[in-house]
Amino acid sequence: PKTTDGWKRVAQEFEEQWNFPNCVGSTDGKHVSIQKPPHSGSYYFNYKGFFSIVLMAIVDANYKFLMVDVGANGRVSDGGVLKHTLFWRKLSENQLTMPDPRGLPGTPNKRFPYVFVGGEAC
Repeated sequence: PKTTDGWKRVAQEFEEQWNFPNCVGSTDGKHVSIQKPPHSGSYYFNYKGFFSIVLMAIVDANYKFLMVDVGANGRVSDGGVLKHTLFWRKLSENQLTMPDPRGLPGTPNKRFPYVFVGGEAC
C-alpha cells in the first residue's frame, strides 16, 4: 500500500480473517529450480541440494502479493534476500507510510506497532 489507510485496511483484513491484529503482511521465500548457469560454480546451489533462484514475497490476508523480489541466487538465505530488497530499504528508512502504533483488543491503554510475520529464516 502507498498510504497509511491502505496499511490499516491490510491490518483490518488480517484481524478479521486470522484474528491477528496489527499485522500488515506475511513474508516467505521460495526456491525456484533452475538449470545451472554456465560458469556459475556453486553460486546458485542451495542448501536443499539443487540450483535455484529465490522468490521472496509479502502477501496480505487474502494471499495477494504486496511485494515480490525474484532472482537472488539460491545460496542466499531468505533473510539475506529480504534484507537486499527495495521493501527492506523502505522499511528500514521509515518510508512505508506505516500507521502509528495502536491499542490491541482488550488493551486500549497500551499501544503496539504494526508488524509483518514470517518464518524464522526471514
